[in-house]
Amino acid sequence: MLDRLPLWVRDWLGVIMPSAQIVLIVLVAWLLRALLGRLLERIGTRYDLPKELVVGVRRVFGFVIYTAALLAVLDRLGVSGTVLWTAFTGFAAVGAVAFFAAWSVLSNIFCTVLIFTTRPFRLNDQIELLENGEKPGLKGRVIDVNLIYTTLLESHENRPDTVLQIPNNLFFQRTVRRWHGRGLPQA
Repeated sequence: MLDRLPLWVRDWLGVIMPSAQIVLIVLVAWLLRALLGRLLERIGTRYDLPKELVVGVRRVFGFVIYTAALLAVLDRLGVSGTVLWTAFTGFAAVGAVAFFAAWSVLSNIFCTVLIFTTRPFRLNDQIELLENGEKPGLKGRVIDVNLIYTTLLESHENRPDTVLQIPNNLFFQRTVRRWHGRGLPQA
């Protein structure tokens, strides 16, 4: 059959066939998504499902269909799915490790921004970070707030003053008792 085609067509078959297959893959993916969208709309109307659920399921199906179409197109272009999957999982693993390693620092930085904007305490305020309603917590005068820590100066009668550095995210996990200015709480 190929012998009957003109010579110039035979030269272009290496480009025409994959291009036609790619167009077909995209067309089938688009039609499948449209059909599934209509089917989900009908099911949602018939069974009186919440609109948010129908839209969410339609988006998930669309994502799966278009991802499969993209992988099929890349396969037609000669890109191995195994290589793509290996690269994706490798990047995802590195990203997850980096995210968890930086989570504590990012949490403290975000909480610092919240401390500066909501102002639960100020410099020179006497504060106490309570464990729960009955236990006394960490207590001292606020002498510094930086990106990671809030520094408290603990005053003692019989021994030298000590400095506590409390991670800023702790202030949003516990109750804070506050006295304005340098006034110390009465024992």
